[in-house]
Amino acid sequence: MMMRAVYIVSHTSTPNWPRNDTISFAPSSSLLHTLHVHRQRHYYPSPPSRRNCEKDQLGMVSFVSTVPSFLAVVPAPSSTTSRHPPVNAGIVCCKIEVDNVQRHGFRRRDMLHGIGATIGMDVMARSCLFVEVANAADLIQRRQRSEFQSSVKATLATAIKGNPDLIPPILTLALNDSVTYDKSTKSGGPNGSIRFSSEISRPENKGLAAALNLLEEAKKEIDSYSKGGPMSYADLIQYAAQSAVKSTFLAAAIKKCGGNEEKGNLLYTAYGSNGQWGLFNREFGRSDAQEPDPEGRVPQWEKASVQEMKDKFTALGFGPRQLAVMSAFLGPDQAATEALLATDPDVSPWVQKYQRSRETVSQTDYEVDLITTLTKLSSLGQQINYEAYTYPVQKIELSKLKL
Repeated sequence: MMMRAVYIVSHTSTPNWPRNDTISFAPSSSLLHTLHVHRQRHYYPSPPSRRNCEKDQLGMVSFVSTVPSFLAVVPAPSSTTSRHPPVNAGIVCCKIEVDNVQRHGFRRRDMLHGIGATIGMDVMARSCLFVEVANAADLIQRRQRSEFQSSVKATLATAIKGNPDLIPPILTLALNDSVTYDKSTKSGGPNGSIRFSSEISRPENKGLAAALNLLEEAKKEIDSYSKGGPMSYADLIQYAAQSAVKSTFLAAAIKKCGGNEEKGNLLYTAYGSNGQWGLFNREFGRSDAQEPDPEGRVPQWEKASVQEMKDKFTALGFGPRQLAVMSAFLGPDQAATEALLATDPDVSPWVQKYQRSRETVSQTDYEVDLITTLTKLSSLGQQINYEAYTYPVQKIELSKLKL
């Protein structure tokens, strides 16, 4: 951006001019910035012929530049006492004390003050322009990720609705992919490593292959319409768990309405926990592992004792409360799992709390705690790529448009 400045200095006798010095920049839509310097009255002792003569001066310096208007940055004042009415624009900068002004002009420092202020506004304008461009790019990426995520959820919901018997193994698949995380080495976690044949075939993952096959079929459809590259298995498995959990919440609402799907949907919409998924939805951009996670990190939930389950959750940074709320993830039979957990004095109070919550209309305590725990588990040790699944926007060449 090129800038030019015109400096006009004039002096006028103004016997009633106020005794103050004010510099005000009045930017306008025409990019005219005027610097008014209102001089206070001075007495000049020399030359002798003018000794004790009161002189009032008005100096005006106008800067015409390409600096953009700051109307959106600085609010305009409600009133002004200036002799020269300001243009309808914001007032930027204010008062600079000026003294010992020579009789026929301004000191160089005073001129530099004005030039510096003009250059400063130009720098600010350039910075604002850069921020606006960055914000626009960020908004475009957010929209792309949001639209893709909505499509993914729809695809997974359809797949799960057609295979409700696979909901328990989908939940366990997501849990087992997550709990491979090791805090000491910061390895493992929800990285999609469970997709490898050598890991899915381990004893703790027995019965989960069918769920993985269903998700692989859904992934083919998802990748076919993705504009930002294939979806990672790590994201696929965790978002499948989200869809499975939502389907259980909805099924519970329909059951409370006597099997009426329409009323059940209304009940879930009115009292459900959809608004609690915000943080989970932002964690979108996990990376896939390139090899299986080490063995021995995942218990065989159906054979494990309550103490073994507690030890595993403690190693991950959780406690009896999170263990109780994740009972649906610990095996195909939630009721049997909860009966086992209820034998432990530390876990039993939480099991009873969530059982009572599931009997209420909203299931608030159970749903909120389950979503919170799943969100934490699904991000253990992961560095989220917040630019994942974005893509360049196609530019339109105006020269090729036919009018």
